[in-house]
Amino acid sequence: MLTPRKIWPGLVLAACACNAAASDKLNIQVAYLELEQEQAPVLSNILPEPEDAGLRGAELGIRDSNSTGKFLKHHYSLQAVTTEDPAEIIKAATRLQAEGIQYFVANMPAAQLKQLTETLGDNALIFNAGSSDNQLRQQLCSENLLHTIPSRAMLTDALGQWLKARKLDNWLLISGQRPEDKAYADSLKRTAKRFGQNIVAEKQWSFDTDLRRTAQKELPLFTQVGDDYDVVVVADESGDFGEYVQYNTWLPRPVAGTQGLKPVAWHRVVEQWGAAQLQSRFEKLANRWMTGHDYASWAAVRSVAEAVTQIKTTDLEPVRNYIASDKFQLAAFKGRKMNYRNWSGQLRQPIPLIQPRSLVSQSPQEGFLHPVTDLDTLGFDKPESKCRVL
Repeated sequence: MLTPRKIWPGLVLAACACNAAASDKLNIQVAYLELEQEQAPVLSNILPEPEDAGLRGAELGIRDSNSTGKFLKHHYSLQAVTTEDPAEIIKAATRLQAEGIQYFVANMPAAQLKQLTETLGDNALIFNAGSSDNQLRQQLCSENLLHTIPSRAMLTDALGQWLKARKLDNWLLISGQRPEDKAYADSLKRTAKRFGQNIVAEKQWSFDTDLRRTAQKELPLFTQVGDDYDVVVVADESGDFGEYVQYNTWLPRPVAGTQGLKPVAWHRVVEQWGAAQLQSRFEKLANRWMTGHDYASWAAVRSVAEAVTQIKTTDLEPVRNYIASDKFQLAAFKGRKMNYRNWSGQLRQPIPLIQPRSLVSQSPQEGFLHPVTDLDTLGFDKPESKCRVL
């Protein structure tokens, strides 16, 4: 069912973005589009992702932009549409574009995101705040698509750097059976090859037992392999079994990946670099913690606002050109000024490595060098990508 929502009901939404030449006041509209995903049942009893993850981050981005924009007579508003029907999300996006909206924050899988970019074409700038699919940054790129959520390659490279720095080079890789688990496992294999690490054994979890009762018996035997290993790396994005791997391995080894030591876009334990203020504002707005999808949506809205603030126009082409330029910098509470890669449209950003109650580290790790920026040691560097989008 299609669920259109107007955020900030007390505000009047303009029919189109106004050019600075026509008025001192600028009205900037942003659309948030989410394709709701049916969550498959999992074997373990995990805490689910909040139903409004992503949307509330976009709302905070609008609120933060209006806080600073009011002094410049810049007014930001958000229209949000959520639906379970892929056809309806495309129909809604087309309608919103016809109403004058040019900036879209998209929280949806790669296939629907690709369809959205093709439908809206050059008269829209779309920010991917939902899909970490590597192919969107390596082969299936679109000139009207930028990515504020990290790719899987960025996440696994962030983890691989930390493991390399700690000399934990021999990995036991355990992956689930779902397509997203395979994609994460493939990304881990790429990272291991990139940083000279060794996967001593690879196993796939294919059991349907209730691990709440049997983990202590099942997992030690499952993780018993012929060779020694330094760390168990897990690829279980849906949380089917990975929560039970830690402390149940045959050898007493650390666990990392989608569980254990986890690379993330954002987490509530990130509090340095002024992040505590962002966390506080979000919790006041949403009455919960900020997730990675919230952060990616917030960063998308703030990217538009930063460009409009600097060049004082809402027109699509100059905004897009400014975001693509070396002048663009996004202050986003990760200790570094962030900008976009001109080959893939990916937002460069540090990656926190967390455990549930603390920040362990943040990659890129010291010593991983790059001729341009060490942030490009995470994910697909320019020679590794076939894309040129900015």
